[in-house]
Amino acid sequence: MSQRDGFASGFLTGTIVGGIVGGIIGAVVSSRLDNDDEDNRSSLFQSDKREKLTSEESIEMARHRLEDKIAQLNHAIDDVRQQLTPVEKQSLEQETSSD
Repeated sequence: MSQRDGFASGFLTGTIVGGIVGGIIGAVVSSRLDNDDEDNRSSLFQSDKREKLTSEESIEMARHRLEDKIAQLNHAIDDVRQQLTPVEKQSLEQETSSD
């Protein structure tokens, strides 16, 4: 009986301490990532004259990046489809020959 009581109290203590430590680590990592993101954003949107891009220009850049990613995904889907076509034909032939 005493082991069960010890387990429950140890589990509860471990949960509380782990939550506190995890929260502290999460807050520290999050603040560092936020600072890095701000630094990256400011360096990306600065020109030689330190002028920020207009919102239309940044939207256009984002649109081009998305179009490039969509094209990459479509290419990958086509490659997988071509790889699977012989496998599908082979499995259909095996099914028909076994019937």
